[in-house]
Amino acid sequence: MADTKRLFLTEADVTGLLDMNLALDALDDVFRARSAGEVWNEPRHRLPAGRGSYNVMAATWPARGFAGHKSYVAGGGGVSFHVMLYSTKGEGLLAVIEAGRMGQVRTGAASGIATRYMAPEGASTVGIIGSGYQAETQLEAVCAVREIRDVKVFSRTADNRDRFAGTMSERLGVNVAAVDSKEAAAEGMDVLVAITNSVEPVITGDMVAPGVHINAAGNNSWMKRELDTAAIVKADLVACDDIDQTRIECGELMRAAETGHFSWETLVRLDRIVAGLRTARDSDDDITLFESQGVAFEDLAVCGRLYELAAERGVGTPLPG
Repeated sequence: MADTKRLFLTEADVTGLLDMNLALDALDDVFRARSAGEVWNEPRHRLPAGRGSYNVMAATWPARGFAGHKSYVAGGGGVSFHVMLYSTKGEGLLAVIEAGRMGQVRTGAASGIATRYMAPEGASTVGIIGSGYQAETQLEAVCAVREIRDVKVFSRTADNRDRFAGTMSERLGVNVAAVDSKEAAAEGMDVLVAITNSVEPVITGDMVAPGVHINAAGNNSWMKRELDTAAIVKADLVACDDIDQTRIECGELMRAAETGHFSWETLVRLDRIVAGLRTARDSDDDITLFESQGVAFEDLAVCGRLYELAAERGVGTPLPG
């Protein structure tokens, strides 16, 4: 225990250590471990906190020697995310990690893993609805797992979607075009991404074509809804990162289940697909949907990698003890 490094990693430290490939590798590993029963996850809990809520979510991965939780207060102004990383091998606290950038990259990487294992092999086009900071890593992750040549983006504010198109075209070296409707963003696309905070559907059934893979990544509250029920009904397979968390947070599936248009018994954990225990597609025309909630074991996997890399490279501020 005396040789264990205990570190505080700032957002700047994390930004210098973390890239999309690291996050994708970490999530691929943890999904496979979860399918083998090696990972435990506790869904997000929300407690009243003035005008907002205090959020905490936890996971353990004893085989890798890590346990941890992420906590933050949301809804009262700015949000500050922190992960507390612990050893499961008697070494106590390992790190306190500022986790804003980590969460942005991890959220994108989860959609990247879903795209890797659920999207058509030859997928080369992406439609994305939403152009905020989370949209950037969504597109980056999809481009990391498929040879993407054309992207269309729509968001409600023209300046924002134009900025996104210019920034991401230059960053990723692909053709990203801003369009003036969500329907135009979806038309003819192999992969469709929703990354919004909308309470009204941004993807409707008439936008969902045979063969498409959908990542719905902005919905982590019963109040939000990115897909309408008609779009959900068209999906041949619906997957998620964690069933327990999805049942209490995924507004669109909750509403579809309440009206008898969706059965929770058909929901598939993504780790089973990653591990090859479940096939995502039976034909090229199958429609697949990944409902991303953002779960603690994904944070744990990425933060474990960050801690190891920081300790190896001498990055971060030592903590007492």
